[in-house]
Amino acid sequence: QLSGGQAQRVALARALAARPRLLLLDEPLAALDQTTRAQVRHTLRGHLDGFGGVCLIVTHDPVEAVSLADRVLVLDEGRALQDAPPTEVTRNPRSPWVARMLGRNAWPGTFGPGGLALAGGGRLVVAEPLPDGASALAIIAPEAVSVHRDRPGGSPRNVWRGTVREITAAGSRLRVLIVSGEAPDLVAEITPGAAAELGLADGTSVWTSVKATEVTLVAL
Repeated sequence: QLSGGQAQRVALARALAARPRLLLLDEPLAALDQTTRAQVRHTLRGHLDGFGGVCLIVTHDPVEAVSLADRVLVLDEGRALQDAPPTEVTRNPRSPWVARMLGRNAWPGTFGPGGLALAGGGRLVVAEPLPDGASALAIIAPEAVSVHRDRPGGSPRNVWRGTVREITAAGSRLRVLIVSGEAPDLVAEITPGAAAELGLADGTSVWTSVKATEVTLVAL
């Protein structure tokens, strides 16, 4: 009896053996566990590199999309949000939905004196200027968010008081959802050791900080 990963490999080999001009893969890795999925994804990438036809992959997994495709078309309720190479989608997502799908914090706003006036309230200091009145999307990687129990000193230009609302595992790290009355919801990614040292739990009061240089602006 074949395992899930073996069955997927056999199905892929059968599909490619006919040398089709068009290959449709609908959620090809959805039924696999994380370890097997990574192995089969690597195998699939190797086969696709030598595939002479056109392959269309349908997936809800952003990792699959950016690791397997040469071009990514992001759809939301039938609307095309972005159509670009994977590196461009990852580096410059064109909507909050795309950015969050890729695990980023995404805050829309309008640029003006002092930084980006956020649509959800508050202001974000950034390092790269835009024309006054320009609409932009601020992208903040979760690993660029620092979490503190006391108000931090030093160089961060963006500092907010907040409350931990959720802690979830993300591989070997933890993703911490922090809500604040001073800024939109923010996700930080930290190590389990750091979370234990800070004594984080649902309801813990914290401070968060983001350096202006860690904010990427995408003009809308």
